[in-house]
Formats: sequence, C-alpha cells, structure tokens
Amino acid sequence: MADVLLQIKDLHAGVEGKEILKGLDLTIRKGEVHVILGPNGSGKSTLMNVIMGHPKYEMTGGSLVLEGEDIGELRAFERARRGLFLAFQTPEEIPGITVENMIRTARQMMTGEKVKLMPFRKELNAMMAELKIDPSYAQRYLNVGFSGGEKKRSEVLQLLMLAPKLALLDETDSGLDVDAVQIVSEGVAKFHTADNSCLIITHNAKILDKLKVDYVHVLAQGKIVREGGAELVQQINEEGFSGILAGQDKVG
Repeated sequence: MADVLLQIKDLHAGVEGKEILKGLDLTIRKGEVHVILGPNGSGKSTLMNVIMGHPKYEMTGGSLVLEGEDIGELRAFERARRGLFLAFQTPEEIPGITVENMIRTARQMMTGEKVKLMPFRKELNAMMAELKIDPSYAQRYLNVGFSGGEKKRSEVLQLLMLAPKLALLDETDSGLDVDAVQIVSEGVAKFHTADNSCLIITHNAKILDKLKVDYVHVLAQGKIVREGGAELVQQINEEGFSGILAGQDKVG
C-alpha cells in the first residue's frame, strides 16, 4: 500500500483571478481514505475541482501527479480516463441522457472498449438492487426531477459501476436523511479496496462509519494546516474549527 496514487505539491489555484489554494501539499497512496475538513470558503471544493480539471478553475502553480504522470495540463475527460471520478455536491440535470446510457458511455470512454448492452444492463440492475434503487431509474434522464437523495444514490451507482482509481467525494452525503446516508456510506465502503483510494469532503461523520479513515486534513485559507487520524473528526465535531485552528500561525 506504499504505492503513491496522487501527489500534490505546492498547489496554487483559483477562479476568476482570485487565488484560493495557496501552496497545498497532499499525498494519497493506493488503498487510503483521506478526509478534508475546513470552514466554509477554505478551498475544499476548489481542491476537488482542480484535481478533476474543471475548466472554470485555474491552476497557477505547483504540480498534480497521478501514478507518476503530471496531469496538470490534461482536460477533465482525460483525467477521468486515467481513473479520476468526482461526485458533485449538487449534481447537474442532463435532459436527454438516461442514467444507463451515461454510465455505459462513461465506461466505454474509460476503458476504450465497447460495452455490450445486455451484460451491462444485468450488472447495472444488480447494482441498483443493492443500493435499493428502483429498476425504472436506469431509463430516467440523469438527475432530471430527482430528489436530493436520488441524485446522491445516482452518484454512488456511477462510482460502483465505473470503479475509478481515485474517488473524489464532495459532500456526497449533504442533505440526506439517516437511511440515505447509510446507503451512501455502504456504497462507498463497497467501492473501496486496497487498489483504489477516496478523498472525501464531509460535514457528517456518519458517512465515515463504514470506512477506515487513514488521514484527516484540515484546510484553512487555502492550505492544509492540521493533519491527524480519524479522531480529528470527532474533535472538530466537539470543538468546532475555532478550537482546532487556535494557535495556528498559518491562519489569520
């Protein structure tokens, strides 16, 4: 498990000319689960989008290296092809494209191989049954008219069907009731193996119950200012960020 999957060094990035990440370092090895916590506006979602290559976000310095390859200049679909997956905080509606077609097309793009419909459909239906998703869901347009919980289950379904090397989960559990959080948590746990990794932003410690968290990073003012194990999540829940960040020279 010593193999480095993603290495970020001195990352500077922003949006519309405003710098948000100000020299961030992070190393993720295969098999690890990392959690990013931080106050609103600290740069958590920016980090996820920069890793994924969202065109709105500009990387102005540092490096992003995935399995030895610098991916800083690659477009989002090229990064997806190399094994990155981002589950959005608020997934967009895509009229005209069904859940089934989207996942099948994405798998073909990632693998470079034709995906036969009937075996794929059988696999998809089995996975939806595990996630307690109605079979008719596969033929609905992606996220159109979906409830918040349905959108998040769709993201987990995509994660399990596409099996990326690194899952970037940006508050996948936000706005969910207890039962839905449980399903998302179990889905992420089912995805995670010794050969892939997770980077998770969350405000809900419940989603972490099924996962062995290796590292927790606290992000503030564009830098990681505190690191620890899973116990740091509980400490923040009890003390808030002000208690954790008190005395940090890097934080104003």
